[in-house]
Amino acid sequence: MPGDGATFAGVDGAVCDDLGLTHIGNPMREQQLLDSGGAVAPLGDRAVVTVAGPDRLSWLDSLTSQALTQLLPGESTELLVLDPHGHVEHAASVVDDGEMTWLITDVERLEALVTWLTRMRFRLRVEVVDRSGDTAVVGGTASAVADLASSAVWRDPWPEVSIGGWGYAAGEGHPGAGRDWAEAVVDREELRRLADDAAAARRRVAGRWAADALRVAAWRPRAATEADGMTLPHEVDWLRTAVHLSKGCYRGQETVAKVHNLGHPPRRLVALQLDGSDAVLPERGAVVRRDGDEVGRITSVARHFEQGPIALAIVKRSVPVDAELVVDADGESVAAVQEVVVPPDAGRTAAPPRLPRLSRRT
Repeated sequence: MPGDGATFAGVDGAVCDDLGLTHIGNPMREQQLLDSGGAVAPLGDRAVVTVAGPDRLSWLDSLTSQALTQLLPGESTELLVLDPHGHVEHAASVVDDGEMTWLITDVERLEALVTWLTRMRFRLRVEVVDRSGDTAVVGGTASAVADLASSAVWRDPWPEVSIGGWGYAAGEGHPGAGRDWAEAVVDREELRRLADDAAAARRRVAGRWAADALRVAAWRPRAATEADGMTLPHEVDWLRTAVHLSKGCYRGQETVAKVHNLGHPPRRLVALQLDGSDAVLPERGAVVRRDGDEVGRITSVARHFEQGPIALAIVKRSVPVDAELVVDADGESVAAVQEVVVPPDAGRTAAPPRLPRLSRRT
């Protein structure tokens, strides 16, 4: 029952859907409150899976892109499940409490992730449990979620480059620098208590639209939006926090290594500043064009309280970094200025040695 839409219906101004609270009437103000620690956001589009058993960390390490065997209790990281060709199938935020590993994932991919993990247990001492029925996820700054009665708290490592990772986006001036974001796993009773406090004006809450706008502004990829079945981690700068380039073998590792060391990802993530003179906002999946030709698609879009209309898009690697772009939106064309997230020359970090030319003897 992730995102029970009725839970926050009693909050003044609340607008809810099947996944829960979207906003309470002023998404811009809600973003400011979230960013400053003045509110928390119930995230009905996030769900929880737990993995218990003495083999849990080594087992997850063998299946995913992240090095987990030495993960300390309370330490936060994230992992990717890749297909054999290195494309992103699942992503999960990870925190271990010393007895159990907590995975937070996108609700729409929950069932598929649980099914796949369960199939991969074999004879190992692990137990995979879908916790969506008895838990919920609440996001905000670390201090804002600290007083919630939680089972686990994950702190987003983005955009710091994790041990074994690699950042393609420039570190200096990264818009996510200083990002303070955490997600707390709470039980359903605590979620209802939060809703009651918000309805009684004892605590401020924000909708998930506000949380997503802060994510987009930080260039933070998410599987539900940036992974389209063909996405390589390199294309969205996910080697930064979700991939350990020196760990042991896992499915998709060969592609990860080849693209990073010898090749270039065929597509790249860009951030778009959209023309705000028109009220039209492109939808996810909208076509990005250069000189009339399709060169990419919008993956995430939001109205930010400081930047105005913004988006993330995945475009062809061949698109020049200074190209003039437009986005299809409701039968109109919206001008877009791109900011480089993943540069066209990303990859090829280990140039192969050049063999000496053999001259003909005369």
